[in-house]
Amino acid sequence: MNSTLAALADPTRRLVFETLREGPSPVGVLAKKLPVTRPAVSQHLKVLNDAGLVTVDVRGTRRIYAVDPNGLNDLRTWLDGFWDDVLTSFAAEIISTKDTTP
Repeated sequence: MNSTLAALADPTRRLVFETLREGPSPVGVLAKKLPVTRPAVSQHLKVLNDAGLVTVDVRGTRRIYAVDPNGLNDLRTWLDGFWDDVLTSFAAEIISTKDTTP
């Protein structure tokens, strides 16, 4: 999860990741859609790949990048834990309020 958070901490990298939500794409096509150079996109994709957020499909000399559908699972589980804690606290507060209501 730490590598996921670190990878998504960079705003440009998040933009690369969000752009891939449109569908799989080679670096050149991504670079045309983004305000960064092709080498920069490649560097960001390497970090996203190392963090398990994207997959790479090598087709000859081209690399097609896509969002890994399982890449955010650990982060989501961690965040869901906070949500569960909030709901439990909320339920306890409702119950305690009912107990003190005349």
